[in-house]
Amino acid sequence: MELSLATRTVEEHTVLEVGGEVDVYTAPRLRERLVELVDSGVRDVVVDLGGVEFLDSTGLGVLVGAMKRLRVANGSFSLVCSKEALLKIFRITALDQVFPIFPTIEAATRGSDDSANS
Repeated sequence: MELSLATRTVEEHTVLEVGGEVDVYTAPRLRERLVELVDSGVRDVVVDLGGVEFLDSTGLGVLVGAMKRLRVANGSFSLVCSKEALLKIFRITALDQVFPIFPTIEAATRGSDDSANS
């Protein structure tokens, strides 16, 4: 399955909608897009994983790298994910304690405390 990436703005946040499989083959495209966003001055990024069918350790590494890059730039980075299979990956790796994970884009852009890992 291919990787799809689409960007839009919601409440002053840049939402990157990701679809398909994020694996060793497609993760470099995701990394490039996230780097482009930060390098262009974007500081508040929400990655919507709603269309992601598969996520491997390479994809997790890309997300961690993007979060670190945004922290250095005094930005914010959060995920939107409601799929139990993906949430399980974040719990098993303890990355649910690292990423703010929200059930909806609206919750993520509000920055409220109703994240999936609260």
